[in-house]
Amino acid sequence: MSTLIPVILSGGAGTRLWPLSREMYPKQLLPLLGQYTMLQDTVTRLAGIRGAAAPIIVCNDAHRFTVAEQIRALQLSAAAILLEPVGRNTAPAVALAALKALQLDPQATLVVAPADHVIRNAAAFQKAAEVAVAQAETGKLVTFGI
Repeated sequence: MSTLIPVILSGGAGTRLWPLSREMYPKQLLPLLGQYTMLQDTVTRLAGIRGAAAPIIVCNDAHRFTVAEQIRALQLSAAAILLEPVGRNTAPAVALAALKALQLDPQATLVVAPADHVIRNAAAFQKAAEVAVAQAETGKLVTFGI
């Protein structure tokens, strides 16, 4: 069985929820729905998937210290925090994370998730992710949609 590496995409620019979110504090770095930020909720949710390793987080260069501090506040660590010098949307961020995952384990299975989704039933998500991971390990590409 390969390593299961969560990849968290946290590259938002903070333009959609003004005045709450700002360039230095986009929505994923804010506690909009409870005690923890959306990023922290995502990290915790993905850590609950059976067999999950430490995540790779892709974020803007300007957010690197805030992201690291928010992970540290959970008493968790990241396998890597990769910095985007310029935001180029999802595909390049996933490609960057996949290249890093290859260094960690060439046979790794990735679970890619944005840092700003609200998933109220974490246990149901984790169970669905475990089913998806089993399918991915047979060579299938699995996506979730809403």
